[in-house]
Amino acid sequence: MIRLTLSPEEQAHLEQTRRTRLHLAERCHYVLLNAQGWSVPQIAQRLNRNEHPIRTWPKAYRTAGLPGLHNTRQPGTLLVEAAAWLQRALDMARRQEAKSLELRAAMSLSRLWQQQGRQTEAHALLAPIYGWFTEGFDTADLQEAKVLLDLL
Repeated sequence: MIRLTLSPEEQAHLEQTRRTRLHLAERCHYVLLNAQGWSVPQIAQRLNRNEHPIRTWPKAYRTAGLPGLHNTRQPGTLLVEAAAWLQRALDMARRQEAKSLELRAAMSLSRLWQQQGRQTEAHALLAPIYGWFTEGFDTADLQEAKVLLDLL
C-alpha cells in the first residue's frame, strides 16, 4: 500500500487546489485521504469508486507532485490504445488478405504483449500467421517473426 506523508504546506496546497480546480478535486481528495491513512479499498468503498484511479493518483503525486495530478491519461492508457490500434491494423490486413501486413501487425502486437508478460497469447497470435507462409523465409519480416516466436 502506498501511504503518503504530506507536509502542512503540501496538505494546504492540495486542499486549496481541491476547492478551486474542479477537474483535480477528486484526484486531490484521493491523495489527501491516502495521506490520512486510508487504504485504497477503504477509499473506494467510501466513495463508491473503482480502486484503480484511487491507486493511480497517489502514485502520480508521489512521483511528480501536483503537476502529476494534471495528467489526463492514467498510467497504462497508452499501452491500451496502442494495442487497440495494432488490433485494428491486424483486422484490416485480414480483411484485405494482405498476409505481409498481417504478419507485421501481429509481430508488433505480439511484442507489446510480450512486454506485458502475455507470451502465450502473443505466441498464439503470431504462430498461425507465420505458419501460413511457405516461402520467403529469407526475408527480414519472416526472419524477425521466427526470432520472436522462438522467444515466446
